[in-house]
Amino acid sequence: MIAAPLRWAARHGRACLIAGLLAGFLFPGAALTLKPWLPEIVALMIFVAAFRIGARAAWGGLKALPNAVRTVLLLQCALPVLTLAVCLLLGIAALPAVFAVILMMSAPSISGSPNLTILLGHDPAPALRLMILGTAALPLTVLPVLWLLPGIEGPQILLAGLRLLLTIAAATALAFVLRHILMREVSDPAREALDGLGALLMAIAVVGLLAGLSPTLRADPSTALAWIALAFTVNIGLQLLGLAVFGRAPDAVPKSIIAGNRNVALFLVALPASATDPILSFIGGYQLPMYTTPIVMAPIYKAWERYQTPT
Repeated sequence: MIAAPLRWAARHGRACLIAGLLAGFLFPGAALTLKPWLPEIVALMIFVAAFRIGARAAWGGLKALPNAVRTVLLLQCALPVLTLAVCLLLGIAALPAVFAVILMMSAPSISGSPNLTILLGHDPAPALRLMILGTAALPLTVLPVLWLLPGIEGPQILLAGLRLLLTIAAATALAFVLRHILMREVSDPAREALDGLGALLMAIAVVGLLAGLSPTLRADPSTALAWIALAFTVNIGLQLLGLAVFGRAPDAVPKSIIAGNRNVALFLVALPASATDPILSFIGGYQLPMYTTPIVMAPIYKAWERYQTPT
C-alpha cells in the first residue's frame, strides 16, 4: 500500500521537487516550521540513498578511491583557491558576491547529490562516495581558502564540518548495516520505492531551506532576483565546466552535478552572522538551481550523452 505511492513519486520525482519549491514560496509558515528539522531530514535523505546503493556499490572497490580523492581536491581546494587568487589580483575579493561564490566552491557536495543523480538517470554511487569523502576532507581542503579569504576565521568551519561528517558517517553506516541484514539484493520495485522516498524527502527539505528567501523577495525583489541570477549562473556554469573537465569518464555526470551543487548552507552554522548576513539571499537563492537541476540540466546531460555515444 505504501510502496505504490512511493513508486509514483519516483516516476514523478522532478514534479515533486517543483511542488516543494512552490510550497516553500507559497507557505512561509510551513517553511519556518520545517527549518529546525532540516538536520534530521538531511540525515534521513542520506540514510535512504545509502540503503538504496549499498556498501559494495558505494565504494566500488579500492580502485575507485584515488579518483574520488583527486576529484575532491580539485573541486573543493584547487578550484576555489585559483578563483580567489584571480579575484585578489583584480582587487574584488572582498565583494559580497565573490565571497559567496568562493564559500560555495569550498563546500562539499550537498547531501541530496545521490538523489539528484538518480533523478537524472545515472548511478548514484559515485555521488555518495564523493559526498562522504568531500565532507571528511573539508577540514583540510578549506584551510588554503581560509588563509586567503579576507575577514574569515577557520575554527568554526572546521567544527561544523566535523559535525556534518559525523552525521553523514552515522547515517551511512547504519544504512549499510541494515541493508546487509535486511535486503542484500534490492528488487526493481523496492529500488523504485526507495527512489520515490528520496524524491519526497528532497521536496520536504527544500521547503525548509527556502524559509529565508521569501521575506527577501517581498522586501527587496530586485536584490533577491540578482542573487538568484548569480546562483543559477554559478551553479549551471560549474556543471558545464565539470562536463568539459571530466569528459568521457563514466562518472562524469555525477561529478558535474556535484561541481555545481555544494552544501553552502553549511557555512550558516560555521561562520558568525556578521559574515553570512550579507550573503543570506545567495544561500537561499542557491536552493533554486540545486533543486531544479534535474529539470534545467536534463536536456544538457542528455545531449552530452548522445555526443559521447559513438554513432
